[in-house]
Amino acid sequence: MTDVAIKRALLSVSDKTGVVELAGRLAKGGVELVSTGGTARALREAGLDVLDVSDITGFPEMMDGRVKTLHPNVHGGLLAVRDDEDHRAAMEAHDIGAIDLLVVNLYPFEETVARGASREDVVENIDIGGPAMVRSASKNHQFVTIVTDPDDYGELLDELAEHDGATTLAFRTRMAAKAFAKTASYDAAIANWFAFGDAFTNPLGTEALKATPFVDKLPLAFTKGDELRYGENPHMAAAVYLPQASTAQGIPQAEQVQGKALSYNNYNDADAALELVAEFAGGEPAVVIVKHANPCGVAQSSGLLEAWQDALACDPVSAFGGIVATNAPLDGATAEAICAIFTEVVIAPGADDAARKAFAAKPNLRLLLLDELPDPARAGFQMKSITGGMLLQSRDGGVIGADDLKVVTKRQPTAQEVADALFAWKVAKHVKSNAIVYAKDGVTAGIGAGQMNRRDSSRIAAQRAREAAETAGWNEPRTVGSAVASDAFFPFADGLLSAVEAGATVVIQPGGSMRDEEVIAAADEAGIAMVFTGMRHFRH
Repeated sequence: MTDVAIKRALLSVSDKTGVVELAGRLAKGGVELVSTGGTARALREAGLDVLDVSDITGFPEMMDGRVKTLHPNVHGGLLAVRDDEDHRAAMEAHDIGAIDLLVVNLYPFEETVARGASREDVVENIDIGGPAMVRSASKNHQFVTIVTDPDDYGELLDELAEHDGATTLAFRTRMAAKAFAKTASYDAAIANWFAFGDAFTNPLGTEALKATPFVDKLPLAFTKGDELRYGENPHMAAAVYLPQASTAQGIPQAEQVQGKALSYNNYNDADAALELVAEFAGGEPAVVIVKHANPCGVAQSSGLLEAWQDALACDPVSAFGGIVATNAPLDGATAEAICAIFTEVVIAPGADDAARKAFAAKPNLRLLLLDELPDPARAGFQMKSITGGMLLQSRDGGVIGADDLKVVTKRQPTAQEVADALFAWKVAKHVKSNAIVYAKDGVTAGIGAGQMNRRDSSRIAAQRAREAAETAGWNEPRTVGSAVASDAFFPFADGLLSAVEAGATVVIQPGGSMRDEEVIAAADEAGIAMVFTGMRHFRH
């Protein structure tokens, strides 16, 4: 059998968007309507004749609607193989009518979780009968049409119009595949809530639920967003997938005001810029410039334009073709300054009319606006695909303040050195390892990223600072009198000595090396201050 005429339809939806119009069109085509609860009421209020599910099951809806469709007269009507003699005989013997079309969408479980509902409400919004019917109809797609998405109602009606009130096997197969993906996604959301969210609302508490944040089975479900032109390279395919419930606004949720579609590399670099600028949320105006997922200039100042100028001065060569992120709404003067060099993407929590006008003169520049910056200390997980498996880790939400620092040298750092050290530390957290960051007066002086040894990162960062000074015409590089941050401990004193040679007066690092005493002794001999954080920020 290929085409199947629709003679009876069961409609049971939580999202009632378009369902009255759909039912009206079906009724005009001579389709008998069967429905449940609120859906049936909505259809009757629209003047449609509807048969209650309880009329075909012989049982009333009960237990606050928990039990209504879990009945042989429903599932028999969905699962019966119509050309099987035994199945037909069973339908006749038990007075089971065939259901040719099932229109279902499920209780809003994810929306209920997202609005911070109580545990009782969350559990109550776990749909049981809906997924059971969806799976029954989808399994029997040889004979039954299943529709789970209101966006598909129009296509269903077109299908019926083109095939004299019937659907084709190709259509039913495609809808069944979509429906199985829907129930898989729905179950994944429930499983992940029990695994990662229930601990926050369960009266038993976190410890009673689990001893580890990592479950034995990790169901993942994402919805496809945009397909991209290609991946990191033109021979690679790419797409953006969105999580079921996002805990923070990111690049996929941003409003793109103008510019070309984002590429794979744009997404990756823009995410790196957003994560770093979020470290400065709520503080003085800050600007981050990122190139190839590494910051090449970061500055914080009393004004956004000044912050941009200082960030750009750190490494104007690398800033060409980079990604810019700010922690404050963009103004016209800053936008015009950004437009003075080639910039791929700009991300900000707002932009005034003058800024939008300035960017409009650069139609290829992508301007992304967010309502708010993500919380850098938020909980969450990061995933990385490897050959033969997947790595999962909690995200690096580590935050260090002045009270967390341990002074390990004879010389105590000044208040300004502590401020510079903490600024450099925030930036180093977002630089690929091995990471070295020099900073002074809220401005990065030099950044060394992604080297195989820490000494080379120190030297590269210092060299960048010297080149910046030459370009700007300064008397000396900004590394003189600066703080230097290292994302991990110095295994030898040579990396520290390179920083001393560059002019750093205070070092901030995790500590924990077997040669800490040697490194501390080298700092003391050089007369600089050094503080330990006790926290490492590797970023591979």
